[in-house]
Amino acid sequence: MTDTTDTDQTGAAPTGATPTGAAVADTALATAATAAAASVRRRQPSRSLLRPTIWLPAVGALIVAGVLWEIVAINNTYLLPRLGMIGQAIVTQPSFYLENAGVTLSEALVGLVIGFVAAVLVAVLVTESGILRRAIMPLAVVLNVTPVVAIAPALVVAFGFGPAPKLIVTALITFFPILMNVITGLNSVSPPILQVFATLRASRFEVLTRLRLPSSLTFVFAALKVVFPLSIVGAVVAEFSAPGAAKGLGTVISVASSNSRLAVVYAAILCLAIMGSVLLFLVTLLEKRVLRWHESQRLLRG
Repeated sequence: MTDTTDTDQTGAAPTGATPTGAAVADTALATAATAAAASVRRRQPSRSLLRPTIWLPAVGALIVAGVLWEIVAINNTYLLPRLGMIGQAIVTQPSFYLENAGVTLSEALVGLVIGFVAAVLVAVLVTESGILRRAIMPLAVVLNVTPVVAIAPALVVAFGFGPAPKLIVTALITFFPILMNVITGLNSVSPPILQVFATLRASRFEVLTRLRLPSSLTFVFAALKVVFPLSIVGAVVAEFSAPGAAKGLGTVISVASSNSRLAVVYAAILCLAIMGSVLLFLVTLLEKRVLRWHESQRLLRG
């Protein structure tokens, strides 16, 4: 008598039967393959940049802007130079623009570092002490609403035409955005997590270094995306206010505009725009590296 309990007429295992070792292995291999494919897709996000829907709108907008620029420049020669003239100004003197761009970039980055360190220290102080918060924050607000352009000439008088006034102006411009974002980040910790740390009898230093500072990183990078390009603006403003300075793109713009050399002016402006864009791109890459664990980055990858 034939046993029909193991398989049906099609050779498949009957409902409720225990899966065989081969079936379990096949299921495990399929799951592993799916996970591996998902991992590969996560590791290769650059492929999405090759899709026309990603780069085509930006390229199209640039082409339209270039065409409109050319139309205005042809009909208004004293308002805008033609794009070819701007490119020729850079190509004929690349070392000149690179040298001055290096001066402006160094002033911007050093001033940004000074402003960043000062802002983080002040943010920690006002977060940990209510008395210091009530004493320092009004001064920080007054400093923020004071036009830096009005302070820059006085700094030049006080510190001369060296790098000091430029670094101070850049630090002042970048200080307040970093300060407010870091304060918000330090205070963004949820009360239940603070209660857990209190239950574990963690010290204030441990709460700061292991909880508050890591929680504030998203806010810090949000501030850096603003102040990195803004530091370029601060350096240029400082160079405008130091007419005796010999280097820097701000000085190039000031001297060229006084001599009605529009092509040189817009060539220097183009260099500043490229510098700001590169800085923003680099800080965005750094954010993705540092905050790979954060939910915001996982959502972007997903």
